Amino acid sequence: MGIVEEAHNVKIFGTGDRTIVLAHGFGTDQSVWKHLVPHLVDDYKVVLFDNMGAGTTNPDYFDFERYSTLEGYAYDVIAILEELQIPCCIYVGHSVSAMIGAIASVARPDLFTKLITVSGSPRYLNDVDYYGGFEQEDLDQLFEAMRSNYKAWCSGFAPLAIGGDMDSVAVQEFSRTLFNMRPDIALSVLQIIFQSDLRHMLPHVTVPCHIIQSMKDLAVPVVVSEYLHQNLGGESIVEVMSTDGHLPQLSSPDVVIPVLLRHVRFDISVDK
Repeated sequence: MGIVEEAHNVKIFGTGDRTIVLAHGFGTDQSVWKHLVPHLVDDYKVVLFDNMGAGTTNPDYFDFERYSTLEGYAYDVIAILEELQIPCCIYVGHSVSAMIGAIASVARPDLFTKLITVSGSPRYLNDVDYYGGFEQEDLDQLFEAMRSNYKAWCSGFAPLAIGGDMDSVAVQEFSRTLFNMRPDIALSVLQIIFQSDLRHMLPHVTVPCHIIQSMKDLAVPVVVSEYLHQNLGGESIVEVMSTDGHLPQLSSPDVVIPVLLRHVRFDISVDK
């Protein structure tokens, strides 16, 4: 196993000719895809990994300077693909990993057949003629709550992000992976995500994009999926699901898995 593979806990399942890379979002790890993986392994080679900073990674490897922008994570994705000698893949990115994949695809479009984004956003802050869902004051309060008592913040944030029942298995699972992160790393990562603005990059994304979004999502208003569709440089398609929450693949797998499988199998471009 290579050094990049080991650092990111890379796991490979299935033996198909085509490769699917599953990339998780903030506060989770590769286990967030556990409901989807069994449906892919018969037909595809499935690559799972953990973003640096996830509770399952070695915190000593977290370089605050490298990960002060999302580009650091994008170069990790490229490094994983290169180390595994994967010539191209279908990339499924959840939450921040949607934009991480988009950045990687601008740098190396040859590595990506298509991007499938789940709950992705290019900017979380509201702006003139743009609705991201948050004001700076909202974010400042959130960061202060994280600083003052991380465990209490996790307990409050998890049900809000998941949506629905406080006692659900999905809320418990997200609480667990959130709390596994080292608090200073979690704060740094979330600040970078919530303060990011990648709107300028969207026209440079030429790889086909399948944009999947929950109808109700604390972190990403539904209008953001249409914004992505209108501003991406390549072909794109949007599907808004009837789900509630930012991690629908964990909380509503019965709805989300058929949607994801359809987008994995269906290509927008006839010639692809």
